[in-house]
Formats: sequence, structure tokens, C-alpha cells
Amino acid sequence: MLGSLVNMLAIFAGCFVGVTLGRFIPERFNSAIEKGIALCVFYIGLDGVLAGSDTLVAILSMVLGVILGELLDLDGRIHALGDWVERRFAKKQSKTSISEGFVNASLLFCVGAMAIMGALDSGLTGDHTTLYAKSTLDGITSIVYGSTMGAGVALSGVAVFLYQGLITLCASFIAPFLSDVVIAEMKCVGSLLIIGLSFNMLGMTKIKVMNYVPAVFFPILLCTFM
Repeated sequence: MLGSLVNMLAIFAGCFVGVTLGRFIPERFNSAIEKGIALCVFYIGLDGVLAGSDTLVAILSMVLGVILGELLDLDGRIHALGDWVERRFAKKQSKTSISEGFVNASLLFCVGAMAIMGALDSGLTGDHTTLYAKSTLDGITSIVYGSTMGAGVALSGVAVFLYQGLITLCASFIAPFLSDVVIAEMKCVGSLLIIGLSFNMLGMTKIKVMNYVPAVFFPILLCTFM
């Protein structure tokens, strides 16, 4: 839960800075820092990939996972949910309400491979590195959102803590039933998704990372029968 707690506090701090000082921070600084964090996210993914030792399991997991993800259209459904919630809470007046800031920021911070993979990694292995990187990114984004959407952005930190914390608790519950090999392969596959996410953050690709998320769970089956 530590990683999720840090993530929540980072959003609180970022929103506070955004509300009080955001208008004084040049946009080019935010953009440059986000690109730097994207490179760090790539490094975290690359480091995690080395945890795996069975290339065949990783390949089959990615192939089977993305097939399932495409059939379920996870990326499309997530975006549709986001659009629906945004329309539901959208206000006609130009000034953003607290609820709108909360909803928009919650969708941004909760929906994504980094939130899921970071929380899983935290629960399965006790490694909070991915969530720490996400905390830094969310904190910086909160500065921008806080300056434009107001204090409602800070409330999204609570949603992030509950969402990621629940995933972490579930992962920590099943961890004792998984072998070290299975956990290592899950971390390897998840880290490949994080690398893909870093490419998206850098503007190099437009990978629908959410459609690959089911791949993370296939090592549980493949390592059992291979």
C-alpha cells in the first residue's frame, strides 16, 4: 500500500502547487520534465523485463493476451467509459467545477497500464518502483490540472489510493499461491507493457496498451502447463 499512499500524496502536493503557483510555471518546463520521466519509465520497464527467463512464455503471453484484449476491446471500452463519465459530469458553464476536476483527473490517473502494473508489482513482489515513477508523473500532471481545474483534482488522489490499493491487496493475497517463476514471468510481461507505455509517452507510437493487459495473467497458465 506504500506505493499507492505515495501516489496519493504526490497528487495532493502537485494540485496544491498548481492551484497556488501553476500560472507562473512555463508550459515548456512541464513538457520537458514529462519527456524525462518517460525515459525513466522506459528504464523501469527494461529493468523489469530482465526478471523473466523464459522467452517463449513471454511471447505466447503477449500474443494470447492481445488477442483476448482485442476481442474484449478493453481500450475502446475504457475510452467509452471515460467519455460517458465526462459527458455525465460536464458543465455548460466555462468554469470547471470541483466534480469535473475530480472525475477528469481520476480517469487520467486510474485508467492505464502503469496504474495496474504498478499496483500488481507492489502486491506480488513488494516492489514499489513503478508506482513511485507514476507518482512523480501524476504529481507533475496535477500541477497542470490543478492550475486549470482547481482543487477537485486533489480529490482524485483518494480515488487513486483506493483503486490501486485494492489491486495491491488482491495481488498480495494470491502471491503466496504463485511460484517465484510465475511472478518473475508476470513481471517480465508487465514490464514489456510499461516499455510500450513509455513509447506512447514519448510520442513514438500509439500502442493500445490496455488491450495487452490480459497478457500479464497468462504466465500463470503457461508456466503450469509448459
